[in-house]
Amino acid sequence: MKAATVTQLKKELQHRNPDELLALCLRLARFKLENKELLTYLLFEADDEHGYIETVKAQVDAQFEEINTSSYYYIKKSTRKILRGLRKYIRYSNSKETEVELLLYFCQKLNAFRPSIHRNRMLTNLYERQLNAINKKITALHEDLQYDYGVALEKLGR
Repeated sequence: MKAATVTQLKKELQHRNPDELLALCLRLARFKLENKELLTYLLFEADDEHGYIETVKAQVDAQFEEINTSSYYYIKKSTRKILRGLRKYIRYSNSKETEVELLLYFCQKLNAFRPSIHRNRMLTNLYERQLNAINKKITALHEDLQYDYGVALEKLGR
């Protein structure tokens, strides 16, 4: 089965009544955890973006505490897993400020992580790629935010 385009879906959804839309949303939420997480964000957390950011930061903190530090291999795998989850939460928000703030927080945690990530080429490259991505994202923000986030980026070694 080939999926319909977003335009086709939008046109079809406009012709449905509210009860049918509710049933479709609930059915969609049953099939995949990401759909349920997105609906949770949209219904309960989208109004309080700062609270959402703090919740995600707390999850990142917990995940960094659980990293197995016995070898850089495990550190690398855990770090990539944390970043994958962080990108998912950023996608839910769809806000550039949230994206920059969460990526900056990730880089701060990674930079302060012990054993040092700068002793491993792959982790250093991951860190540098994130700093480059943040730098590109900052240019799309308001001037005041550009300055504030630019200062935070400078502290990380940019």
